[in-house]
Amino acid sequence: MLKSGDVVLSTGQFADTFEVKKRPVLVLFEDFGNVVVAGVTSNISMKGIPLLRDEGAVANSVIKLNYIFTISEKMIQKTLLHLSAKKKKLVFDELTNYLSVLTR
Repeated sequence: MLKSGDVVLSTGQFADTFEVKKRPVLVLFEDFGNVVVAGVTSNISMKGIPLLRDEGAVANSVIKLNYIFTISEKMIQKTLLHLSAKKKKLVFDELTNYLSVLTR
């Protein structure tokens, strides 16, 4: 059962390549088998929310809230970790900040 805040391993074609790859993604929410996710990268020079090995990540990484997309739940292979309440609040606050432009 998927939960918001799960970091999962997903297969799929991602925007930076035509290859099918396995990549970690952060589950934002699931609805009728469609899972809205944010990309996770090990390129720690990229902008985003840090996700550290101390928190259970395989490698120090960044949650990229500027890279949100929808995948099928069938593309998810396994759950890697679940974000702490503090980290989920940080994700929520950052997403709210990104979306605040809709009210301007």
